[in-house]
Amino acid sequence: MTQALTDYSIRPATLDDLPVVLHHRRRMFEDMGFTDPGGLDRMIASSSPLLARGLRDGTYRGWLVAHAADGIVAGGGIIGLEFQPSPRDSDTRRWWMVNVYAEPAHRRKGLARWIATTIVDWGREAGLSSVNLHASDDARPLYEALGFTPTNEMKLTLR
Repeated sequence: MTQALTDYSIRPATLDDLPVVLHHRRRMFEDMGFTDPGGLDRMIASSSPLLARGLRDGTYRGWLVAHAADGIVAGGGIIGLEFQPSPRDSDTRRWWMVNVYAEPAHRRKGLARWIATTIVDWGREAGLSSVNLHASDDARPLYEALGFTPTNEMKLTLR
């Protein structure tokens, strides 16, 4: 831990932390320019039962960073969803790093890197074959520095 992080601690999220996890998820998308309140509300309504179930059954693991004076100021997690196996990866679950967020006053201190590294370390210890994520433009350099690489995934928007 660097000197700048001495006032911070990190801990696993629990089901009681669901409101802060959802807050981080919403703020993360708002910071990326998604400002439609209805769309954000629908996302949170859909995310809430999925993340609650994941916090209960272990398919969502979250970590929260607390500041000595300001309380919870950052967090992130990893979610494992059922997925079709492929010849390159026979696992029936794919894992995505999600909800990595730091409150504005606590940015540029290494918190996102700390969270991402904690998630990757957990994935290695859990024996995961890979971790996926969708990076914002601002976060892409961090994830590339951690070894993440672009894939061949494409998308067609239908609505």
